[in-house]
Amino acid sequence: MPLYEHVFISRQDLSNAQAEGLVEHFSTVLSDNGGKVVESEYWGVKTMAYKINKNRKGHYAFLKTDAPSTAVQEMERLMRLHDDVMRILTIKVEEHEEGPSVQMQKKDDRGDRRERRPRD
Repeated sequence: MPLYEHVFISRQDLSNAQAEGLVEHFSTVLSDNGGKVVESEYWGVKTMAYKINKNRKGHYAFLKTDAPSTAVQEMERLMRLHDDVMRILTIKVEEHEEGPSVQMQKKDDRGDRRERRPRD
């Protein structure tokens, strides 16, 4: 089956439990249609680059799935109809990367930044 990665943003006024409940709900929709969720991550509330539906922040969630295209289409259809979901993005990938996503890695694990020198 094809491999997909999904990111969706839900409204900022939801609680953390409600936002994580959306991840569970859409995982169930996917599994009911013959797919499976390989891994899911809840990224928390993040500030967006621009307002969406008068919201400046949103709850971000990430899913790695192994599902037929019909299951993904049904999940996306239900996401678009859901009042709490503001944006969705689905990407077909060749393989899933191992380990946590870039968003979940600690800042000190990103070693590509220069050290700051104190100003005189």
